[in-house]
Amino acid sequence: MAKNEEKAARDVSNRYVNRELSWIQFNRRVLEEAQDPEIPLLERIKFLSIVSTNLDEFMSVRVAGIIDQIKAGYQKKDFSGYTPSVLVKRIMKLAEELVDDQYRTYRDVMRQLAKEGICFVHSYDDLNASQQKAMDQFFHEIVFPVLTPMAVDQSRPFPLVHTLGVYLAVVLRREGDDPEDEPYFAIVQVPSILPRYIELPLRLNSKKTEMMLIESVIKRHIRTLFSGYVPVSVHAFRLTRNADLTLNEEGAEDLLEEIEKELRKRRWGSPVRLEVERGMHPFALEMLTGEFEVGDNIFDFDGPLDLSFLMKFSVSLQGYDHLRYRDIKPVYPKEFTADDDEHVDLFPVLAKQDVLVQHPFESFDAVTDFIVQAAHDPKVLAIKITLYRVSGNSVLVQSLARAAEAGKQVTVVVELKARFDEERNIAWARRLEKAGCHVVYGLVGLKTHCKITLVVRQEQGGLQRYVHVGTGNYNDATAKLYTDVGLFTSHPVIGEDASALFNEMTGYSAPRHWKSFGVAPADLRDKLFELIRNEAENAKAGKPAKIIVKINSLSHQEMLDELYAASQAGVRIDLIVRGVCCLRPGVPGLSENIRVISIVDRFLEHSRIFYFENAGDPKVYISSADWMTRNLTRRIELMCPVFDKKLQQSLVNILHLCLEDNVKARELKSNGTYIRLQPDKAAKRSQFSAMTVDNWKVF
Repeated sequence: MAKNEEKAARDVSNRYVNRELSWIQFNRRVLEEAQDPEIPLLERIKFLSIVSTNLDEFMSVRVAGIIDQIKAGYQKKDFSGYTPSVLVKRIMKLAEELVDDQYRTYRDVMRQLAKEGICFVHSYDDLNASQQKAMDQFFHEIVFPVLTPMAVDQSRPFPLVHTLGVYLAVVLRREGDDPEDEPYFAIVQVPSILPRYIELPLRLNSKKTEMMLIESVIKRHIRTLFSGYVPVSVHAFRLTRNADLTLNEEGAEDLLEEIEKELRKRRWGSPVRLEVERGMHPFALEMLTGEFEVGDNIFDFDGPLDLSFLMKFSVSLQGYDHLRYRDIKPVYPKEFTADDDEHVDLFPVLAKQDVLVQHPFESFDAVTDFIVQAAHDPKVLAIKITLYRVSGNSVLVQSLARAAEAGKQVTVVVELKARFDEERNIAWARRLEKAGCHVVYGLVGLKTHCKITLVVRQEQGGLQRYVHVGTGNYNDATAKLYTDVGLFTSHPVIGEDASALFNEMTGYSAPRHWKSFGVAPADLRDKLFELIRNEAENAKAGKPAKIIVKINSLSHQEMLDELYAASQAGVRIDLIVRGVCCLRPGVPGLSENIRVISIVDRFLEHSRIFYFENAGDPKVYISSADWMTRNLTRRIELMCPVFDKKLQQSLVNILHLCLEDNVKARELKSNGTYIRLQPDKAAKRSQFSAMTVDNWKVF
């Protein structure tokens, strides 16, 4: 390579952080929460689970996509300077280090839990007689009937191994055979329909809570599945397949049926990663690697595979509340509460003022009540809503169905392609259609990711529009776990844009010139560029110029360049980016005016808030969109202005709480690494401060 080409490649790699490598850094920050001795033990267990589920999705989607590029012979460098083949090697090395650290942490936390009287017993030899009898009975009555041993030999080909399922690889020899003869091989699926762990009977005079993993029970009784054979070894394994859907939306007569078909294909996705239990027999490993052809993408674990089960374990364990965070009770928004603490009718309140809410510190019940009241209000003529991810037993969906059955015009834009929620969304879509709702599956080639509800109500002065715009999904379960903000408004300009947006999603309306919204993929990116450039021009003119952005991910190359240019113009930029960040802050001559922090804490930071100083007349927005290529070019996303000055200040207060966090904030350095802030003054933890609503909300 010529010297100028080497310099260009070096300059590119210095200018941007690779997206996938930045994601691994994020998952390491999640792991750090599991390692934090200040966090209650059962909360630390949750973070160990999250590391596993995060890594599963990353491997099955992002890494799978890169491997597909390699198979297709694609070797062009990305904007961070990596070719696919070099990047995969780097990812796997870092992922292996991460997993090793995760399992060290798992063993450490388990030792500490054992001191609290909570432990997993992995060997039958450590059980007493009554416990062994209970596990024997459980196996024969519950487990054995659903097990299927699957032999692999010349007459029986390798069976389908489902993605992310736990299996046992069994090496056998026939009774009386020479130990030097080639052994036999079979696999047994650990039934996912059964609990991953079983609570053991209490020992005499003991209050210890003891559990045993179901695979340990199956291993103990493996001979019952192979009479006439002697088990040589039994070890667990797990396969990750490519889980990204490839849809031919243009050719699909029925998108719902097309997605159902692709979901079935997902079970056959090409192998991406093989996880095995440490100490696996060489013959079993040879059989697995020969079948799956995953190359070097093999992880061996000194511990149970798939730690995602720890989430349910940490939540369901009874009697150990001292090992958890204290429960918080979200407050119902004061604006919707009467003097006697009773909840009031929302529509008269919203006719007079806009209301901002922040979850989980304020109750999601206000959003549900907005839909429930609209469904029952005889003056309401129409309800329109976008649904991306919905909880298992959604009151909101039930209310929409009742509204349609009552004769109201109910339109629901359901995103069937919400990754890993496709089957649930298909079920809701069918139920809503049956109730009489107009169900729309969005636009071809685009995911509908915006979160908006429009209620049209007949009032004395004519029709009035009421709108809710949120940064998070209409999901009452995740609203207790994620930080999100939502705006209730009857502002006529927002109402007019909301109607136009639904018309565009459900009909043939051409993209319009929005009066207040920024909508992707039509114009959101350009509006953001315009806002950033305006700050740069103000800085050059000596006017007040500042940008504060809170998002989940930042990876859009043009957006990075716009932020770099604004920094070079003198704009002070604070970025609160929870996950992936491809920007390098603090680089002399490029980004010395940019600071980037990431907050990983008890709740998942999920709200998107944009602040632009605008020469002393601030513009403040909430949005569904992260600043990634997919959000700005391949999704229907929404950026909504907040006009009310008090609500603007509330959002600014939220941003400042984050920027002042010196307990859970990590700062991104120019070399692409994150450092935990060391408080040189009073500790400030933004999420804990926000639990007191008066700390951020202006009434």
